[in-house]
Amino acid sequence: MRAFCYSLLLSAAAAAALAAQAAPKVEEQSIDQLQAAMASGTTSEAITRAYLDRIAAMDRNGPTLRAVIAVAPNALDQAQASDARRKTGRTRGPLDGVPILIKDNIETRELPTTAGSLALKNNRTGRDAPVVAELRRAGAVILGKANLSEWANIRAAPSISGWSAVGGLVRNPHALDRSACGSSSGSGAAVAASFAAAALGSDTAGSIICPASMNGIVGLKPTLGMVSRTHVVPISHSQDMVGPMARSVRDVAILFSAMVAEDPADPTTRDAAKHKKDFAAGLSADALKGVRMGVVRPEMPPAIREEYDRALTALRAAGAILVDVDQPKADGLFEALTTVLRTELKAGLGSYLATTPAAVTARTLEQVIAFNAATPEEMAFIGQEIFVEAAKTSGLDDAGYRDARAKSLRLAGSEGIDAMLKQANATILIQPSYDVAWLADPIYRDTFNGLGGSVLPAIAGYPHLTVPMGLVKGLPVGLSFIATAFGDEAVLKAGHAYEQASRARTPPRYLPTADVGAGLEGAR
Repeated sequence: MRAFCYSLLLSAAAAAALAAQAAPKVEEQSIDQLQAAMASGTTSEAITRAYLDRIAAMDRNGPTLRAVIAVAPNALDQAQASDARRKTGRTRGPLDGVPILIKDNIETRELPTTAGSLALKNNRTGRDAPVVAELRRAGAVILGKANLSEWANIRAAPSISGWSAVGGLVRNPHALDRSACGSSSGSGAAVAASFAAAALGSDTAGSIICPASMNGIVGLKPTLGMVSRTHVVPISHSQDMVGPMARSVRDVAILFSAMVAEDPADPTTRDAAKHKKDFAAGLSADALKGVRMGVVRPEMPPAIREEYDRALTALRAAGAILVDVDQPKADGLFEALTTVLRTELKAGLGSYLATTPAAVTARTLEQVIAFNAATPEEMAFIGQEIFVEAAKTSGLDDAGYRDARAKSLRLAGSEGIDAMLKQANATILIQPSYDVAWLADPIYRDTFNGLGGSVLPAIAGYPHLTVPMGLVKGLPVGLSFIATAFGDEAVLKAGHAYEQASRARTPPRYLPTADVGAGLEGAR
């Protein structure tokens, strides 16, 4: 009888071990923690399955985040290949076996790349964007495609950030009725909700920084030229960038280290190899000691100012030297930017569409406009005013476009960020990233209030990192770190040191609405 009971206990223990193996903890787990689990016997296959199960339970069920457009049909096969490498001692580094989501305007060979548009539902190219290929070489598991603002938020004004006809409306996991911002909304919400260890987003003028800030995670818009943009559905060859999004600066640095590479098809990356390194290796909690930082103080709501003041206190305590800087006037910047983006959109999108399979029938911007007009699902919530204006532009040889690009680059770079850094004799600028998330409203659409620091570094092609700064009424706000060209390592080091000093990130609670406190119902 004792032997029988002992056998039952062994069976129960074995079952428990199998259950633990089948469902390892993935919520709020860092890349280092996942690697430690795999080093201790957990498989990448089990980790990948746990993420897939979490997506199945929460993305179209539960809180219904709609952050993921599709999961890769071979995700478990990729994970098994990683496990086989680990068994033979041939792991490829810190990303081997780690599941990563890819924004659905970046090509992956397993899945169509839709940019959220039904016009591209058959855009199955069978090719990897070079940046995705770099992640595969590092052993990452390409878990699937993240939802986004359709066409990366360049179709309509105003838009509904986070909505696409293919994926629906992404919900913010901190408050489900709030915007997840855009255009990398799915990447931001998915990372916050632990649907993957990290994700790729893309940024033209805030599309990584805003969703990272409003979903309470870390996002890096790298220096233009550090990462390839080939086989990424384009807006602007002057400003488009692919960047990492994760729950910590260290995880962003690990992902970024694998992404940096030269690509002959993208001439901006000709110097990338000179700057490639292990960006995570140099991170230190002491990195702010003696670092001069220019403090930008835009107009902001009082609640944001309170969080900003706390961040400044944490930076000073960590050893940073803070110097207030004046924001330069930039008369005509937004008009110039508008000209640049519309002109480059028409040219770049036409070139991209020409490389898509024959099943994609919209081959020019004008044909996409016609497709939208004939497709009720596409026109249900937003228009296509920007597309229509872009179709009227005269091309990259137009003198007005060239003048606008030169003007915007000067105002953002030498007379903008560079001038502020020089004024403070600093290496980094800081400021609040964005305001809190607005209500996700299909009637009034986006109600962005103007607080945001993304435009200047986006135009100049300079690195921009956002790190969680705190909560306002339960909604995340971020702190921006901005440097001049190829200052990516500097912002990562500063952001990591601030992150360690502040510990300001809070996991999402999936509340139905913002935690505004008592009083809405009155006293009686």
